[in-house]
Amino acid sequence: MHVLEFVVIMGIALVVCGVLADRLRIAAPVLQLAAGVLLGFVSWLRETELPPDVLLLVFLPVLLYWESVTTSLRAIRRDLRGIVLNGTILVAVTAWAVAALAHAMGLPWGPAWVLGAAVAPTDATAVNVASRLLPRRNVTVLRAESLINDGTAIVIYSLAVGVTVGVEHLSTPHIGGLLLLSYGGGIAAGVLVAWVAIQVRRRIRTLDDTLLGNLVIILIPFTAYLLAELVEASGVLAVVVAGLIMSQAGPRLAQAHARRQTEAFWSLAMYLLNGFLFVMVGLEAQAAVRSLPGDALTDALVMVAAVSVALIVVRFAFLQAAVHTIRLVDRRPQQRARRMGHRARIVSALAGFRGAVSLALALSVPYTLDSGAPFPDRDTIVFVTAGVVVVTLVVQGLVLPGVARWASLPHDTDSERELHLAQTVAAEAALDALPDMAAELATDPEVTDQLLADYERHLRTLRAVGATEDTDEPGSLLRRHGQEIELRLALLDRKRAAVIALRDEHRIDDSVFLRVQARLDNEEVRLAQRKAAE
Repeated sequence: MHVLEFVVIMGIALVVCGVLADRLRIAAPVLQLAAGVLLGFVSWLRETELPPDVLLLVFLPVLLYWESVTTSLRAIRRDLRGIVLNGTILVAVTAWAVAALAHAMGLPWGPAWVLGAAVAPTDATAVNVASRLLPRRNVTVLRAESLINDGTAIVIYSLAVGVTVGVEHLSTPHIGGLLLLSYGGGIAAGVLVAWVAIQVRRRIRTLDDTLLGNLVIILIPFTAYLLAELVEASGVLAVVVAGLIMSQAGPRLAQAHARRQTEAFWSLAMYLLNGFLFVMVGLEAQAAVRSLPGDALTDALVMVAAVSVALIVVRFAFLQAAVHTIRLVDRRPQQRARRMGHRARIVSALAGFRGAVSLALALSVPYTLDSGAPFPDRDTIVFVTAGVVVVTLVVQGLVLPGVARWASLPHDTDSERELHLAQTVAAEAALDALPDMAAELATDPEVTDQLLADYERHLRTLRAVGATEDTDEPGSLLRRHGQEIELRLALLDRKRAAVIALRDEHRIDDSVFLRVQARLDNEEVRLAQRKAAE
């Protein structure tokens, strides 16, 4: 019964947090963390444990895959150098700095390095906290960095745990081999799985089976992660590579109704998984507090504060050093055009959120050493990691909006400009092809003329959106277009009410009602999207 109660309580918590986030203008993950802490006062909820393997092998592939599919590959190429530096060297430097700090505060070197590796990587899903505050370029860099730094952190974590347990040894060739296998094997596994998925989806498209096509998409992240893990490579990198490849190949492989189904499924799945993870972080923080005695708890709280500050300081110092080094080495004009100011770097330093990956690594620490003795300071590692996740999300999440306003980052107009360009070029291409296509399909002249008029009107509206003339004509055209959409949406409500009345009066069957409702819903979604875009 507890399982059903747990599911219902988690669902209610997510709904309440979503409503409060909209009303209070607070990021939903912050409220979800608070909800987890409050739920932790219920004893049986606090004792609920999510196996670490579920986080690493089930949740992580899904979250990383969709993040990589929806991340701009063009933007990654533009800032590739900084992304690679942040995803590799910064992770290693951060792990070392945290390990040194934790050792100075009393942890042995082995557990200190485990803690450093756990909190070193930023979290791709947690970065969404800042997605509405920052320009697109900053968010893309943060997401891309978060997608690749997990691989580096997991290598450091595996070495630290292995050495502490007594099953690993440290040597330069050994570490180099692990890194080469992790990155090389992960990339190869991702490319292979993406290639196979493309071939399978091409064949399934001929069957026009939407469900099968989406089932293949769901299998991609798990297959890539599994294949990489079988050769002891980076499953994280394999999923990311597969996702980036599918983001470019996908539009040519699926039909419109299949994409609609894919986006609806993944949007809901991402919302549920993210919300569930943040509530679980709050629960874990509550449980971790109770697992430590009084003196150890005080020391652990001090360590949480010290490590949280160290993460920001190290990140800011590294960003400063990397920028100045690149400026000394690369003085090309195009490099100068990509530079960010010091205020933007301060914002980026604060936006290094930690999340589910850090918590999963901490919970994956074994309970015993190879000798059978307890793993030293395991409770402290879990508590500090959970505390750092909470601090970075809550404190930085609350401070970041003010810092972002202070930074006065330039408003991102590229998205709107490129959206207008894409819509205009698409409409022009359709308009140019219309006579030939109508002749090829033997379309009646009346239908051709009507469609031609619709496209010409649509193109005039798009051009009016981008017009800069001082005349009233573009504004008048846009106003009439907006009124048309509003009227169509209002009429759809009347049509839906009429059909519902027919169903309630038993004049049409439920199956017929569902078919009509689906058509009305499709039309409403199309009109709502046009209204939002234009």
